Amino acid sequence: MKTIFKINKTIGFICLLIVALTSSCTDDLNIVPKDDQTILSEDLFKTESAYKRVLGGVYANLALTGTDGAGNSNLKNIDAGTSQFGRVLLYVQTLAADEMVWSYENDPGTRELQRNIWTTQNPLLLGMFSRAHLSIALANNFLRETTNEKLDSRNVSASTRSDITAYRAEARLMRAMAYYYMMDIFGKANFATEDTPLNSQPEVYDRAQLFTFIESELKDIDADLVDARQNEYGRADKAVAYMILAKIYLNAQVYIGADHYADCITYCDKIISSGYSLASNYLYNFMADNNTNDAKNEIIFPIVSDGITTQNYGPTTVMINGSVGSIEVNGAEVGVSAGGWGGALRVRKQFANLWDASYDNDDRNTLIKEDRPIDIVDISDKDTGYIVQKYSNATSTGGFGVHTTFVDTDFPLFRLADVYLMYAEAHLRGGGGSLATAVGYVNTLRTRANNANLIASGDLTLDFILDERSRELYWEAHRRQDLIRFGKYTGGNYNWAWKGNGSNGISLPSHFNVYPIPTASMAANPNLTQNPGY
Repeated sequence: MKTIFKINKTIGFICLLIVALTSSCTDDLNIVPKDDQTILSEDLFKTESAYKRVLGGVYANLALTGTDGAGNSNLKNIDAGTSQFGRVLLYVQTLAADEMVWSYENDPGTRELQRNIWTTQNPLLLGMFSRAHLSIALANNFLRETTNEKLDSRNVSASTRSDITAYRAEARLMRAMAYYYMMDIFGKANFATEDTPLNSQPEVYDRAQLFTFIESELKDIDADLVDARQNEYGRADKAVAYMILAKIYLNAQVYIGADHYADCITYCDKIISSGYSLASNYLYNFMADNNTNDAKNEIIFPIVSDGITTQNYGPTTVMINGSVGSIEVNGAEVGVSAGGWGGALRVRKQFANLWDASYDNDDRNTLIKEDRPIDIVDISDKDTGYIVQKYSNATSTGGFGVHTTFVDTDFPLFRLADVYLMYAEAHLRGGGGSLATAVGYVNTLRTRANNANLIASGDLTLDFILDERSRELYWEAHRRQDLIRFGKYTGGNYNWAWKGNGSNGISLPSHFNVYPIPTASMAANPNLTQNPGY
């Protein structure tokens, strides 16, 4: 049974409970929690072990939506199904791009996202905006409760204070990660730290300000973070900070109009030299025991999922149940009910076409094509379009997860394979490094996937990297960001099925490179202004 770094479900909810019991945790960011729990934070901190438990709540916000089961939300007027962090991240980064289609368009917000016709009222965008800000608020609350003055007043022991140094660095890292996603997805965020006065309207940071904050914050906490691969499972360490830095540097031209590819190479090198290694089998990364099989050596940071202790409608539960075909009824082999969710998820033609005959034996190719046309002319027709079987609630040893709906499969938010491809791309964009090393990284991934078609130096181009990133990282919440970085998300130079609500795809206006600020979020903070074009 998995828990959020060995903390049971009740304890993992502690900080989420605090959100519901005191507005001080969220006032600085204009988040409205539900108010149906009653625990006083000072009573909680009478026990020194509470500090680690409250830190667990900061992590729990990535996987859980509330305190009373998978259908419960701790955000007022926001449904659990439209606000689970990993799920909405998957939707805004993958469903809104060229890899995935969701059959049930009556589900709130999905039709607008996958057809790229979203508005400021979209509930999934509100869920993403609110859940990310809740992560920030939870981290701020933890930091306020662990100042030297607070610890002195509670007579906290020297041993616990030593641990709290690393805890505080982790909380700051989780906050920086939330701001990273806000910068990428919305281009701005309500900005507050533990020093922001409560009960005040937060200021708003734009992309340049967020970039500067994230960069300086992650560098500032480096000495206090646990070394890479030395922390408890599910907790962040130096490598997670390096990964976010590598990400912001790779995308810096988009975010701030500046070249930071050399910095991206530097931080990719830091991660690669930190002792990670590829899982022996590509699919081990996406199985129910990916926390214990050798995928644990590749996954840099997961969103933890357990069929009993952390039940949620998160990304792996959605993708495994959703990938069960309407024709194939293949749920039993992936560890869920036989019919799963009846063909909820399929892939778009453009993604399917990345897998020509040279990839027939590639382990990454999990397409199921039999008796299915490649084209999805009618999104509601679940018998059209190919399906994939990448994620599974089965284990590498032949067993299955403990539940047939809520899966045990952790979502690999960051993993080493991505770092290899980031290095190769940054090299091609002039960041330095070695061409031979870049080619070697790509071929290492292909060899692991049992693909005998290795590339030569002349094959390594930016167009190749974009396609290879999709083949390696599909359905891992990267695709929208990648297409924007390559200049292929908006405009009409690359169209995919149902882009812009056209069955063959149509051009998107350039302002769709960022999402709109939700109307409800703007109403809560007059300092927020709408993104241009919306």
